[in-house]
Amino acid sequence: MLTGLLYCSVPVTGMGQQVGAYGVQDTLRSGFSSVKNELLPSHALELSEKNFQLNQDKMNFSNLRNIQGLHAPLKLQMEYRAARQIQRLPFLQSSHLALDTLKGNDESISFEDILNDPSQSEMVGEPHVMMEYKLGLM
Repeated sequence: MLTGLLYCSVPVTGMGQQVGAYGVQDTLRSGFSSVKNELLPSHALELSEKNFQLNQDKMNFSNLRNIQGLHAPLKLQMEYRAARQIQRLPFLQSSHLALDTLKGNDESISFEDILNDPSQSEMVGEPHVMMEYKLGLM
């Protein structure tokens, strides 16, 4: 039961292709397609490294369940889900500070903190169009 809840609540990062109204990829919203994203892993450890955080969370939730019981990982997953839902408007980059604080990543500097600057992102969109798309008006 816990693995089913964990699988649904811990997201796997990755950008899927968004298909538009006519079955063609929506380049304005999802960017250009890349052949690299569609390739299989070239090394056995690549898949393990890609899913490292998911495996780490599963192990931590399993240990927490064994030590404190079923309520502890369920409560923590509920807090993660609530913190993940706090976002800014669709055209602004969200910092997810509450989620980082819950996971303990707020006091560490990682690769994404330095080389993942949202102001240099290529995924900048028109605010009005993005809000209409999110509200289902488009």
